[in-house]
Amino acid sequence: MIVQQSDQVQYVQFGIDKESYAIKISDVIEIIRMQDITDIPDTPYYLKGVINLRGRIIPVLSLRSLFSLGEDQHTKATRIVVVHHEEEAVGIIVDRVQKVNRYEHIQPPPDRVAGINGAYFTGIGISGSELVAILKIDEVLLRE
Repeated sequence: MIVQQSDQVQYVQFGIDKESYAIKISDVIEIIRMQDITDIPDTPYYLKGVINLRGRIIPVLSLRSLFSLGEDQHTKATRIVVVHHEEEAVGIIVDRVQKVNRYEHIQPPPDRVAGINGAYFTGIGISGSELVAILKIDEVLLRE
């Protein structure tokens, strides 16, 4: 069953480990190269700290850690995707940013996607033979 077509909605597609994920481009403020992150004590394991982005302090979290995909292995391709979340900016570390994409069809997510709770996804985007898990960014960032 196909839920919706998304010819007009654009998504930023990125990779974590061997999987591809996407978020609506309208949720993205900017994408920056990896930089030094200042640790903050007594924070959840997935919150890596904060960065200073042109005078603005931005919390940065690792989706790799949040999704229990092992330690962060930062490379030249590692990026911080800065997104809108509840009137604030939050940085998300991803292994690589792949492209901006539109999906031909979006199907509802299964209960689990790549071992991750399906509630974190709005659906699975289909583009040709490619399947991409589309994150429900507010749900992911509200995780306790």
